[in-house]
Amino acid sequence: MKDINTRSGLSLADFQKQIDGKETALYILRNRKGTEVTVTNYGAKIVSVMVPDKNGTMTDVVLGHNSIDEYLTSEEPFFGAICGRYGNRIAKGRFTLDGITYDKLAINNGPNCLHGGVKGFNAVVWDATPKDERTIELSYISADGEEGFPGELRTTVTYHLTDDNEVVISYLATTDKPTVLNLTNHSYFNLSGAGDPYVGDHILTINADYYLPTDETAIPYGPKERVESTPMDFRTPHEVGERINENFEQLLFGKGYDHTYILNKEGNELSFCARCASPKTGIVMETYTTQPGVQLYTGNWMTGDFVGKNGQRYPERSALCLETQHFPDSPNKPEYPTTVLRPGETFQSVTIYKFGVSI
Repeated sequence: MKDINTRSGLSLADFQKQIDGKETALYILRNRKGTEVTVTNYGAKIVSVMVPDKNGTMTDVVLGHNSIDEYLTSEEPFFGAICGRYGNRIAKGRFTLDGITYDKLAINNGPNCLHGGVKGFNAVVWDATPKDERTIELSYISADGEEGFPGELRTTVTYHLTDDNEVVISYLATTDKPTVLNLTNHSYFNLSGAGDPYVGDHILTINADYYLPTDETAIPYGPKERVESTPMDFRTPHEVGERINENFEQLLFGKGYDHTYILNKEGNELSFCARCASPKTGIVMETYTTQPGVQLYTGNWMTGDFVGKNGQRYPERSALCLETQHFPDSPNKPEYPTTVLRPGETFQSVTIYKFGVSI
């Protein structure tokens, strides 16, 4: 049996592998309160987040795997990952930018391109630079034409764990040709503990008056709609599962929630996005972001057919994602906030997941 090196029960040795000629590893961030976050440079993935519950018991609140080998064969390739070059969907795998049509994007989700294609940022080895015991910087150079996207894109993602139990994710990107990008972190949270079978009892609030309804392939029609008087309304606290099975077309299309909420905000300031709490553990997670939207996904397509960390299985709706981002299919919808990045510009954004307890 390998030595256990982390508070979440993970072994560093199980994350050492060579992929595409580059070494992978597991990195540990710890603060003064004993909170621990582990990150692998394969896909820039958050592997575990150990935070105290209402009784002080350390609890792992994100889903994931025990080793790189398990990540490589997982039916859920996005656990904890940075999704790019374009997180979420681009309709029919094509878009036009400055009069040039790019139509070679992978069709890997129904008729659409999802999360950057077959080998997106979730499936490459990033260069890792630990800064201190609470901070790691990860960088990746995406070649011009990679997965059909134009321009050499240089991306840096920094994970920083504060002494206030905040996981701060900072994004920075530059390009040498006009391109599109939508970067997000795809952590699957269960605040009752990874492996708890159902996230429907979590109490959720989202700071959004509007959402983007989609067609049956999860592409937004275009115009936003009010959440008021629909089961999409989380402006006040509701259980995640309270209305998830209602006979509402949007929920039927996605087998639950899988929608972008348009956050109530002006500009790109850091502002409150969402609050989620487990009645079992008392763990609370508040989300703040500079991004204009957040994708709520309730793990509707999870199967429980594979084993995750520490022998746990993850059945349908056993986690939720709050993916802060720009909007799906923005390259084909000029009325949405732009996702175009040009030479000489720098894309920057920040998202914070802050953990605490309610007793």
